[in-house]
Amino acid sequence: MTAKASTGALGFLLATGIAAGTHAETFRWAGTTDPQTMDPHAVSSAPVLGFLNNVYEGLVRRGRDMSIEPALATGWEPIGDGAGWRFFLRQGVTYHDGSEFDADDVVFSYERASSEASDVRSWFATVSDVIKVDDYTIDVMTNVPNPIFPDSIANWMMMDAGWAEANGAERPDKESGNHATLNANGTGAFVLSGRQPGLETVLRPFGDWWGEVEHNITEATFLPIQNPATAVAALLSGDVDLINPVPIQDAERLSGQDAVTVIRGIEARVIMLGFAHEAEALKYGPNTGDPNPFRDVRVREAVASAINVPAILQTIMRGSAEPASQLVSPAMRGFSAANDMRPAFDPDRARALLAEAGYPDGFGFGLKCPNDRYLNDEAVCQAVVGMLAHVGVTAELDAMPVRNYWPELREDNFDMYMLGWSPGTFDHEHPVRFLASTPNSEKKLGSWNFGGYSNARIDELLPMIQSEIDDTKRQAMLDEVTALYQDEHAYVTMYVQPLVWGAQANVELTQRPDNFFILRWVRVN
Repeated sequence: MTAKASTGALGFLLATGIAAGTHAETFRWAGTTDPQTMDPHAVSSAPVLGFLNNVYEGLVRRGRDMSIEPALATGWEPIGDGAGWRFFLRQGVTYHDGSEFDADDVVFSYERASSEASDVRSWFATVSDVIKVDDYTIDVMTNVPNPIFPDSIANWMMMDAGWAEANGAERPDKESGNHATLNANGTGAFVLSGRQPGLETVLRPFGDWWGEVEHNITEATFLPIQNPATAVAALLSGDVDLINPVPIQDAERLSGQDAVTVIRGIEARVIMLGFAHEAEALKYGPNTGDPNPFRDVRVREAVASAINVPAILQTIMRGSAEPASQLVSPAMRGFSAANDMRPAFDPDRARALLAEAGYPDGFGFGLKCPNDRYLNDEAVCQAVVGMLAHVGVTAELDAMPVRNYWPELREDNFDMYMLGWSPGTFDHEHPVRFLASTPNSEKKLGSWNFGGYSNARIDELLPMIQSEIDDTKRQAMLDEVTALYQDEHAYVTMYVQPLVWGAQANVELTQRPDNFFILRWVRVN
């Protein structure tokens, strides 16, 4: 495990804007989605967690290659026979306001992040307690053995108990907000120095950060730019140093520019369509109030058969994306090679299934989509509308900014919806827990299973998957789970989202498959 870096002279150099041996720079980057909150426990979405990884830190973190490495814990070890994990905390760490980090903050952060009000509480589904052993040692007790627990908490960020309590932010509040919504006090490499939601968010280096400083940034500003043409123009003019994403249709043109670089990769995010499994009636479209067709597996299969994923990949994604057969991509641990087939595009079968289910003339419903969250999200949804129309199903599309989108899904205001999922653990167990488990607040399961999909066998297998240390036995259970949610068409998985970033040619950075942009690895030459 790595040792704590010295923060004396190095911290002074950063505080004065001079990185050792290099010149210092301001940095401006743009994305389509503004993080909804500065609270690390309020919203479990990549725009929030990715941004806040620059401000807050967890006990562990992911490196450039996505491997788990020490952060606020210098080491960890299992307790007894699968009873839990002991973490040894880094000493000498301070928050941005100068307060010291210790075990009390970990206990507080667990209580806060696992509370009813938290959007990340599913991370702690197997945790029974967090116990302070001494000021720099904590025990995380689990109700079943959990061999992958350290891998699962890279985004569980520590908050200062005293700061939160002094500012009335003891619990997250994603609906009304509180002091932690617009303010932050982390231990990370950057300090939040300005926040204007929807306009800009400004970060500055933390001079007393414990880690090794690799960047040469004196100020970093994030700008939400929803219009793709505006973002490209800002990059070409030099007004911003990075845009994420680059519009697919502009990638080749930008690649030919000497002043900019296009960085490509494959994200660990599967784009899918979800259904209102539990709803008794349709809520939108001409058939509002009629019995909900999506409760019938034949209708869900018809939707899957009607969508021409290869055409979407070729025309909208310009060949940059890969088809997805399940809730994770082939790069993830636990991917089911035995079930690596997605429904074929077959509109005749779709029509036959609809007729068999009692809808020979189709029906109308509402499709909810974001228009600033995923790459070409609204365009993909428009294509889906057209494809469903060919089999007699009329989708009324409602596309909206993501800040409005998540509240709509949480209020069950949909018949069908788009969702993208990137497993924080890079393991198939993650989306099974969040998306395929029967929603259960007490057990902290299914918190993003908006449609209420439920399968008793999946619920039975999940704790066994979480505790199994034999990879062969574990994979067999994941294969069974995959077959179950595929056979029931719980979701229509479409494709793995590509990563396409554009940066000024003088910028060095790291593109990770989780699509998190980590400022401490940025250098402006």
